[in-house]
Amino acid sequence: MHRLIVSRVKAISRFFGKERRADVKRGRKAGVVLGLKRALAVVAAATAFLAGPSPAAAMPDILPLAEVEEGMVGTLYTVVDSSGEISSFDAQILGTMNVSDRLYIVARSDGPFADTTGGLVQGMSGSPVYVDGRLIGGASMTLTGMDPHTFLITPIETMLAIWDYPDTKNQTRPETVDLKKVAEERAQKEKEAAEKAAKEKDKETGKDEAGKDATPTPEKTLEDTAEKASDDTPDKASENAADKTAATAGPEKGGDKSEKPPAEPGDGSGQTPPPAEKPPAADKVPQKPAYPSVGQEPEYKDTLYASGFQGPAMDFLRKTLAPLGFNAEPTFSGQGGAYVTDYDATLEPGAPVGAAVIFGDFSLAATGTVTAVDEGRVLAFGHQFLRRGNVNYFMTDATVFGMVTGPTDGRKITRNNRIIGRINQDRMAGIGGMLGTFPTVVPIRLTVEDKTLGCSDSYAASMAYDENLLPALSNAISYAGLDRTTDQLAQSTVRVDFAIRTNAVDGGTVERANMFYAPSDVGQVAFSDLVQAMGLICTDTDQENDILDIKVNVVSETERRTATLLTAVPEPASVKPGETVNFKVTLKPFRAENVTLTVPFTVPRRQHSGAMHLNIHGGGLVSVEQLLAALQSDMGLQESTKSGATMKTTADRLQELMEAPANNEIVIEPGGGPVPSEKEQEAAIREAIRRQQELEEAGEAAPSKDEKTGPTKFATDYVIENSIHAVLDIQRP
Repeated sequence: MHRLIVSRVKAISRFFGKERRADVKRGRKAGVVLGLKRALAVVAAATAFLAGPSPAAAMPDILPLAEVEEGMVGTLYTVVDSSGEISSFDAQILGTMNVSDRLYIVARSDGPFADTTGGLVQGMSGSPVYVDGRLIGGASMTLTGMDPHTFLITPIETMLAIWDYPDTKNQTRPETVDLKKVAEERAQKEKEAAEKAAKEKDKETGKDEAGKDATPTPEKTLEDTAEKASDDTPDKASENAADKTAATAGPEKGGDKSEKPPAEPGDGSGQTPPPAEKPPAADKVPQKPAYPSVGQEPEYKDTLYASGFQGPAMDFLRKTLAPLGFNAEPTFSGQGGAYVTDYDATLEPGAPVGAAVIFGDFSLAATGTVTAVDEGRVLAFGHQFLRRGNVNYFMTDATVFGMVTGPTDGRKITRNNRIIGRINQDRMAGIGGMLGTFPTVVPIRLTVEDKTLGCSDSYAASMAYDENLLPALSNAISYAGLDRTTDQLAQSTVRVDFAIRTNAVDGGTVERANMFYAPSDVGQVAFSDLVQAMGLICTDTDQENDILDIKVNVVSETERRTATLLTAVPEPASVKPGETVNFKVTLKPFRAENVTLTVPFTVPRRQHSGAMHLNIHGGGLVSVEQLLAALQSDMGLQESTKSGATMKTTADRLQELMEAPANNEIVIEPGGGPVPSEKEQEAAIREAIRRQQELEEAGEAAPSKDEKTGPTKFATDYVIENSIHAVLDIQRP
């Protein structure tokens, strides 16, 4: 205890020494009263900070908003350079301000804070402000067009209410898994197995194989757990949930969520228990957007920053996020591809902290400052991240490299490092989360091969499980990987195949392969099938689905691989229902010699005799008949039944997507011919009735399971750009 007191006194002395030298250098002399106030504030706050905060740290004393008065001198704590040390700066309290029924404290920085940092800059949001050693809130915003040295502080009472909001987002399975415990048990088992193998080998060889033990450390990477998850099947998802790169998984199909008892605090489940008391009063936590009553809009100093998205990929990300109401900006120093999870991380007020929705080779996050920590619970930012309420986002620690300031704005240069917990609340007054528990995530792996350059790259990232964001995020990541590998926007052709492991379909996997060409920036359209599949899964009206992982493979070449259909000649030209005819199809590739392919087509057994008109086209082109079918599909309707049209399930729609023709396939299917005369129509009806009677007499009125009723599809190496017409003569059987 004596050593602790001595170390605190020395630290405080060093602090005052720095303050005094700084004041002398600037030629300033602090008043006696002001100096005493500062001394009291610094002593109280330094005592709290030097105690070594841990996940079990308790809340400091707070100064209620009702007791905050004009003229008080506050102390703001934040990190401003690569030393990682928490610095303190003076803040003069100017009073309070009503922002749409929500009160904020107005303060103005002076001294080193104003001279060194340029005022409240991006990355400082959430910086705790103390008055006489008592926490009053977190610095949160400036006002648009006004001096950044004057800023608003979100009162701590408003921020504390965040911890009382209900948390249901991580309760998507009947059970959750303690990743830390699983990792430790796995490490112990692997260590024991390695020791046993070493002993057996020692007996055989008498040699020590030191250095061969690959016992994992407690900091297991998300990359490792994602790799393990890729070997599991959806049917075993609950058994292998720990290897899903998340502490918990998505919902079990058919699972009952209503009977799960609430988790207890600190049980490692990642859940926040429901509030013991009634929710905060509406007058204390208003839900209206906060805008200053004096006319200026609040200027939030933390925004969504992207790493790994460069040039066109950054523009594409902005365009993708715009419909969701978000904006993104490139970061100076992003987070690299090697990412780990720290199960025993600590945070202290004033330290940098990150909130992320993508983490890995690509990241989408914001960095702010911790306002308060209490028993592993964290409050930060002082304003919203994306303001999406109860969420499942990554909490990360961060490194501050320095500050960059301009005439009217500035920001910290930061990097998000390790995943240390889960952000579970994203509210107007700030973000809240928990250390040592982790969100449900969706790993995505992307492989891009550029045949023209003769190179290939692999990328990996994890996306926070947010059904409204996942389709857009998977699209943006795929585009960014293609853009980074190919490094060009000229005409190109790409082949894209993906596999989404999910319980949304009975087979456990949604798979699709397609080919795309564009005269410039093919990435704009190349991942449309992936977006459609993810959209269907994430908007299922019957249930919330698991998405275990996503794998995307892309092959690109700077070449126009398109072709035009010239002719399609049937051999023979006359066939009977149920027989197969070979079409000799001639293609004209772009700036290449003609290619002739043999495409088989089987006549339906229910086809009546006479002329059968066929459409032969590329899979990416649609006929009038297909448009009508697509319209019905968009309405969510299946074929009509006796009781009316039935609604399609998500599984039905996903199956249709998987079976839909690709752009590089030749499709042969019945199509419209010349408009028949009235006599020809009557003859066709009589022939159809006759054929149906024949099938009924033969006991074949209903189609057999093996009978192919859909269009014929034939894959090629080209994107087929047109359609042609052919006629078959169907003879009476």
